[in-house]
Amino acid sequence: MLARNRFLLLVVVGGAVLAIVSLSLQFLNLIPTTPIAEERLLQALDGGTGAGQGKSRKRVFPVLHTPDPNPVSEAYGYCNTPNRTEQAWEGHSPVDYKLLSVQVMIRHGDRYPLYYIPKTKRPAIDCTLSPSRKPSHPQLGSFISHMGQGGRGHWESTLGSVPRLPNHSACEMGELTQTGVVQHLRNGQLLRQAYKRHKLLPSDWSPRQVWVETTGKSRTLQSGLSLLYGFLPDFDWTKLTVRHQWSTLFCGSACDCPARNRYLEEEQRRQYRLRVADTELERTYADMARTLGLLTRQLRAANPIDSLLCHLCHGLPFPCVPTGDAGTGGCLTVGQFAVIRRQQLEDEVDRRRVGLYHKYAILATHPYLNRTATKMERVARGNEAGRRPRAGGEEVFTLSSAHDVTVAPLLSALGLEEAKFPRFAARVVFELWKSPATAQAQPKKGAGKGERSKAKDGELFIRVLYNGEDVTFHTTFCRSHDRHAGQPLCPLEKFLSFVRRDMFSVVNATSYQEACYRRPR
Repeated sequence: MLARNRFLLLVVVGGAVLAIVSLSLQFLNLIPTTPIAEERLLQALDGGTGAGQGKSRKRVFPVLHTPDPNPVSEAYGYCNTPNRTEQAWEGHSPVDYKLLSVQVMIRHGDRYPLYYIPKTKRPAIDCTLSPSRKPSHPQLGSFISHMGQGGRGHWESTLGSVPRLPNHSACEMGELTQTGVVQHLRNGQLLRQAYKRHKLLPSDWSPRQVWVETTGKSRTLQSGLSLLYGFLPDFDWTKLTVRHQWSTLFCGSACDCPARNRYLEEEQRRQYRLRVADTELERTYADMARTLGLLTRQLRAANPIDSLLCHLCHGLPFPCVPTGDAGTGGCLTVGQFAVIRRQQLEDEVDRRRVGLYHKYAILATHPYLNRTATKMERVARGNEAGRRPRAGGEEVFTLSSAHDVTVAPLLSALGLEEAKFPRFAARVVFELWKSPATAQAQPKKGAGKGERSKAKDGELFIRVLYNGEDVTFHTTFCRSHDRHAGQPLCPLEKFLSFVRRDMFSVVNATSYQEACYRRPR
């Protein structure tokens, strides 16, 4: 009974759920647990449901059976360790609907920390790839071999000089790990299985039909190539062009937006005011700094949460320091973690109430969403009844390999405010569908045999999925659509209206140009 009470106490101690709190990763100061303890904890939180059981399509944002979800279970979800069966709903549609195109935005996979905590040992992680080391994947060996032929591909800008595989036995800061590669091999494999029966890409696909773009960071390039290989094993390098996106917002030639920058600055000031007003949080950081023998501002600048998350995801003990060297020595504690999480939850509530981040997100992601909409329109025109297909086809598969600061505002702009912060290897998928053609009119009595009823071309629909869950009817543009009124999917026109006009209503404008350049009153 005593052991059981201790376990229940562990479940309650955290009392906080992972929040989308800022543009940079502001994660947890987490407690490492053994795999057995983790599994017991997850079973307690999920009511004993096994990891391999399927999810309900309607259960988009799972509701845990405790008043306050434990932060440790949330952290393991964020780590996205590739050791569980995952249910994916990509590729699902009513019978006889045709899949026209798929556009995927991903966050890179698991990476080494971007920050180093002074006076502590860096996490000992090997960033070379080995099929014999866990976690692994059946395609890992062939993937490594295939990347060696990458010189045959076409690389935009400076991407040709970026390594196609992580290759340091002692990881460099921000480097993709083997876990990150495996995560996206699994993502690609999931999408391959989901779309195989729809014959999205012919076996002799043309260079125009596959579009791959990435930022200049090695972790995004390598993540994109991992997913692409899982999706198209042994793809033809000579057909592939990898394009460079200079901005993490994937805004192309439409990046200049003064109003977006103002909203971001105001949001950062809001975060700062809320944080410095929290005296308990300030005391906690001071205690942590005293343990390590640092100034409080040094600890803040080192962003310790980023490094501690890496320890947790890789099953490594948290760093501790000996007594002396200006510090009291010891390790960071559960109580300190709880204070940080409590403040982050309060920040999330305040962020939603104020709405500055959402306004920033609308302007930050419009260029990407507009490109997405334009590609859908182009593909739809190419599939109109009676139209001659364009030579080389249209872009039916687009992959954009990005960062948390890309995916998080995309979720907010779509109205998915309840979605969890983008985990490692998170994916957002936009699917374009076409319904079967329908008979427009019946032939008149006495008509000749050569006269037939005219067929009305099929209608166009969109699906949006986040980490395999169908979130279409949680988006701002399709939340009010009656999917039981003869249209089980969301009409594409709703998405187009949202991107071209409706999304700017929250900033009292009717266009991106007006929203960005109108002078503040």
